[in-house]
Amino acid sequence: MTPARPAVPPPVPALVAGAGGGVMLSPDGEIETLLPGPGTEGRLRMARPMVCHLPAVAQRLGVTWFPGHDLLELFAFVHPARFCAPTPRGLARALRLPVPQRPEEEARVLAYAAMALLGTLAQMPEKRAKDARGIAWSMARAGWSWGQAVIAALGAQGDAPHGTTVFRAMAVWKDLPEISEHAPEPPPGNIPVDPADARTRLAALLGSGAEQRPQQADYASAIAQAFQPRATPDAPLFVLAEAGTGVGKTLGYIAPASLWADRNEAPVWISTYTRNLQRQLDSELDRLYPDPAEKARRVVVRKGRENYLCLLNLEEAVGRLGTNPHEAIALGLVVRWTRATRDGDMVGGDFPGWLGDILGKDRGLGLADRRGECIFSACDHFNRCFIERTIRRARRARLVVANHALVLAQAALGGLDDDNRPTRYVMDEGHHVFDAADSAFSAHLTGFETSELRRWLLGAEGDGQRSRARGLKRRADGLYEGDGPIAADFEEALNAARSLPGPGWHQRIAGGTGRGAVEKFLTAAREQVLARATGTDGPHALETELRPPTDGVLETARAVGAALFDISEPLKAVVRALVKRLDDEADELDSQTRTRIESIARSIERRAINPLTAWRDMTASLAGDQPEQFVDWLGVERIDGREVDYGLHRHWVDPTEPFVGALARRAHGMVVTSATLRDGTGDPERDWAAAEDRTGVPHLGTTALRTAVPSPFDYASATRVLVVADVRRDDPAQVAAAYRELFRASGGGGLGLFTAIGRLKAVHRAIAPALDADGLPLFAQHVDAMDIATLVDVFRAEENACLLGTDAVRDGVDVPGRSLRLIVFDRVPWPRPDILHKARRKAMGGSAHDDRITRLRLKQAFGRLVRRAGDRGVFVMLDSRMPSRLAGAFPEDVRIERVGLLQALDIVRDTVGPDTLWDR
Repeated sequence: MTPARPAVPPPVPALVAGAGGGVMLSPDGEIETLLPGPGTEGRLRMARPMVCHLPAVAQRLGVTWFPGHDLLELFAFVHPARFCAPTPRGLARALRLPVPQRPEEEARVLAYAAMALLGTLAQMPEKRAKDARGIAWSMARAGWSWGQAVIAALGAQGDAPHGTTVFRAMAVWKDLPEISEHAPEPPPGNIPVDPADARTRLAALLGSGAEQRPQQADYASAIAQAFQPRATPDAPLFVLAEAGTGVGKTLGYIAPASLWADRNEAPVWISTYTRNLQRQLDSELDRLYPDPAEKARRVVVRKGRENYLCLLNLEEAVGRLGTNPHEAIALGLVVRWTRATRDGDMVGGDFPGWLGDILGKDRGLGLADRRGECIFSACDHFNRCFIERTIRRARRARLVVANHALVLAQAALGGLDDDNRPTRYVMDEGHHVFDAADSAFSAHLTGFETSELRRWLLGAEGDGQRSRARGLKRRADGLYEGDGPIAADFEEALNAARSLPGPGWHQRIAGGTGRGAVEKFLTAAREQVLARATGTDGPHALETELRPPTDGVLETARAVGAALFDISEPLKAVVRALVKRLDDEADELDSQTRTRIESIARSIERRAINPLTAWRDMTASLAGDQPEQFVDWLGVERIDGREVDYGLHRHWVDPTEPFVGALARRAHGMVVTSATLRDGTGDPERDWAAAEDRTGVPHLGTTALRTAVPSPFDYASATRVLVVADVRRDDPAQVAAAYRELFRASGGGGLGLFTAIGRLKAVHRAIAPALDADGLPLFAQHVDAMDIATLVDVFRAEENACLLGTDAVRDGVDVPGRSLRLIVFDRVPWPRPDILHKARRKAMGGSAHDDRITRLRLKQAFGRLVRRAGDRGVFVMLDSRMPSRLAGAFPEDVRIERVGLLQALDIVRDTVGPDTLWDR
């Protein structure tokens, strides 16, 4: 039995803050009001209060930082890898405390939360408490505000433990299980899934008491066609499937996909657009595999390597605590999470997004392999590595939940991490395939990209104390003879790599003093952009057509081509020699060495040779005409008017062409599905043709099976679409007032979408204090000190909160119920008229192309309103110029009403206001 241990919070006040100021509750119950501004900082430094999300509280009070007791840090220590919305109400829900409604109650619940969390530690079994004590001691030595209270709750007695004891507690990698070895998987079978079988599997997933959804069964039956045996090489069974919101699309495709995977003993890759949507899809699979142990065997969530904790990075960070003891607070929380995490995923997995906000991104995500510096089987942690474990599990899984960025990046690079290729794919959120392919198959000869390649090749220069970047040659140590031809080729390539931008490149290019071939080219590119671009006095990025290039650009481009050749050719020789060694010594190499050779060779090709080849092609074509399949331009990236990067950019005019060539045509079966695949012109054939154009069907050389299943929702009675005619969109005060009154009319639950970050920030400044005074908290992307996933989590959890955001919010929000009942657009979301869009507009139908993109954006936004039966919502457009031809973005039975603001407010109150009775 665990002996009683003290659970006593530090005697400090509790503080909550909104846009209008803060409320601080002293330990003896006195309430103090704090106004935003720098004058508050001294009071906060003296008080060191308890808060929830210190960076956000500091921002709302208008101070940069203050010492405090962040309850989220304590929560992450006590309950690692567990979700909690980062607000006082979120803490209360996570800890099953009464949910506060007023600021004074929120402050009080922080004190209760501290007692509850410390009480949990006081009841922790001794074996677990012993491990936690060593970590807590290290954090306390670094000045962790919760240190002494946590140590006491864990039952520490006497002097601090010896340093080796503390290091042992932090060395969590030693306690992780090793990865099991298995024989190679056989190739997949070709047993088909009949439509009737898909319906049967779906019924089993839903259970006998489930609501009957004939649309869902029809959908599952139709997409079973993608799970038939392929009859012709390079001719996949390609299904375009639109399923309206509420059909149950996810379970609809899981049914045939899981059945095919079981019958053929091979994985189906299910890809969605964002990492947060991966998390939602993963939770849906609990229905298929309710037993967690079985699900762990059958389902794998796959992301890029840069999303996972690198154990070598963690070990080296812990090893530096002797000289950097202040890092122990962040590392202690990461170590606690590492012991509890499901799979080591730090982005969209069980690593709380708000923990990165609190610790600082570099102290969290900085421990991932974000620079491609993995040494593979040469690493002591290779057989415990989270990334390697996930890759190996994916080979034996039945369903792999991936994202478009990973799937298409791997396709562009020639296969998965081990060069395997799945044969069956489901591409959910299929309307994003075009954009995902555009990103995956583009090339950028920029200062950042080229300097990163130099760093990858040469290692860190000038910051060796802060970085473990060893350079390629050291990562390949032991795979070649030090005085042999491979060593000579390495030396030649690495010497040539010094022509790439080195430390200080940004300042030199901005000052016109670039050195080396690439820096000189980027300097000339910058000069051409500044000479020809419009808007140079503004804060936004600049761009200009590449052709005709200036003499400076043309001359320096030739030197760049030669310099890149001098790097790539010896690297190709290294790869050839390494691959030859695999063949020559096939009977001598152990499996670990073979794996390491394969991994190093593959990484050289993907991280160096591939981009070098693309950059050489770009510079070689510069003197001639624009290749018709590409769009090239020069750009200067700026943030708030500050120059941050320079470069030459190349995109495909139609990125679905390489998507089909690298991925779709090689698959045996592919489903591309979404609630918004088709256009809304009113002409069924034109609408389907638009869906096919955006998903690459014209490049397939075969026809696609089309299927569309309508939403079961009664949108005519559940929603209203309003265009406000008397608010001037170019008057910031009118737009801000409209947002304020609309959010008041709905009683919160409002999502404001903007086409420009500057207007978003201006509206937030204007309306946040008034809404806060009404008890309607307002959060905003690009304003609040939280990442977008955390903001959406808060918005979902706080029924009367409002959120302002841009496209990223529109695409990532899945908020059923009253938490999202109003959407307000400031302007029609036309595509940005940049050089890339200009080329695509010319090639893809002129103004009709603009309309298609805009209808899709409006359709996606409207689809956020009703996520389940019983939901209701109002869609408001504050831009009176919205043309009637965009009406196809909304369901046919929903009438677009052009009204004045006063009438719009009445409609919002009557439909979704606080006095309406629905979803209570």
